[in-house]
Amino acid sequence: MANPSPTRNNPFTGAGYFFKGLRLITQKGVKRYVAIPLLINILLFGGAIYFGAAQLGLLMDWLEQKLPGWLDWLSWLLIPLFVIVVVLVVFFGFAILGNLVAAPFNGLLAEVLERKLTGREIDAAGGWKRMVKDLFASIASELRKLAYFAVRAIPLLILMLIPGINLVASVLWLLFAAWMLTVEYADYPMANHGLTFPRQREILRKRRFLSLGYGGMLTVALMVPGLNFLLIPAGVAGATAMWVEQLSTAGGPEAS
Repeated sequence: MANPSPTRNNPFTGAGYFFKGLRLITQKGVKRYVAIPLLINILLFGGAIYFGAAQLGLLMDWLEQKLPGWLDWLSWLLIPLFVIVVVLVVFFGFAILGNLVAAPFNGLLAEVLERKLTGREIDAAGGWKRMVKDLFASIASELRKLAYFAVRAIPLLILMLIPGINLVASVLWLLFAAWMLTVEYADYPMANHGLTFPRQREILRKRRFLSLGYGGMLTVALMVPGLNFLLIPAGVAGATAMWVEQLSTAGGPEAS
């Protein structure tokens, strides 16, 4: 049974859990639970990369035309930043879609990994049978997260269209993407313990820097072709390890 790691509420510890997730999904007894989320991810991100590559030139031309003259001297910074953020928005949309499709399998993967990490059964565990039984609950949970995301993302996207303000909005989007990706993947191990979505966010806020560090690393992985194919299974695995070692003690008795 794995011993919990010392509590470290810093972004570097959070970022490290993504690499721990990459190691976990290659372990014996886990790979078969990774197959379906991995296949879904490869198909979706393959499509996203194809779409993004086809539109990148058009996007850069549009940005150059829209950039105000008084910001020409900053074009070397603004145009690459806008391109990165727009590509991130596209990839983020595909990641949300991938998690919506793979949600039932992600919960099962988190269950298997937590059992492997702790040597204990989860009270709400139930394997493949429970996964099928809870299919609609899993999809409803993803739709709830999607609504949470949309309410906050739409104002940020509007701000990104306003010259001058869009520089600040781009930075805010990067921070929001990091937070949202952590919320997305931490949901799977937490939901296996019956924690509600508001309760999950409360626990993550208590380890805000840890959470943003993990989400920041997921954001980087989201942008790297090849590595983003592994985002769903590695994201679930890293979040499960972070839950076991850090977050399960963050909320007191209710989080146990």
